[in-house]
Amino acid sequence: MAVLVSMLRGVNVGGHNKISMAELRVLYEFIGLQDPQTFVQSGNVVFRTKERNLSALARRIEDAIEQRFGFRCDVIVRTPAELRDVIARNPFGKRRNINPGKLLVTFLATDPSADARDQVRKMKTNPEELHIDGREVFIYFPDGMGRSRLSWPTIGRKLGTTGTGRNLNSVAKLLEMAEKLESK
Repeated sequence: MAVLVSMLRGVNVGGHNKISMAELRVLYEFIGLQDPQTFVQSGNVVFRTKERNLSALARRIEDAIEQRFGFRCDVIVRTPAELRDVIARNPFGKRRNINPGKLLVTFLATDPSADARDQVRKMKTNPEELHIDGREVFIYFPDGMGRSRLSWPTIGRKLGTTGTGRNLNSVAKLLEMAEKLESK
């Protein structure tokens, strides 16, 4: 049985789209996903499944959330191997003095076109640094995310896809949880 990681977009942010992690685990079990484990309140779930079609699985989770909680949110699903690859491809990985809590990895639902990537790369992002690689966008916020003028909605529109961001510390923790579940 495969171990997967799902990340929900926009839950428990600013008092909107509230889901308790205990209820989310129950929902995952109800739709046939096994051993669900959550991490922090932003809708990160590590679980086992026989499902191989990750986009169909994401839609099934989205549908179940909408039916149970009354709102729809995007669900991004990645394998542990993909999370390992994201950490290995981190464009900031060899730089000193990079705070992993200020490095956001945005996991995209689909791979953006070359033209869309070029549009985003042309954006002025100073002092933030932005790199697109595959279905991930890496953004380093040296002054913190709360002070940034960089607009994710603008980036998302230019890329033509949705996504959800996690700081590098969270990505590493999700990978650790997934590897632990794989070893059982």
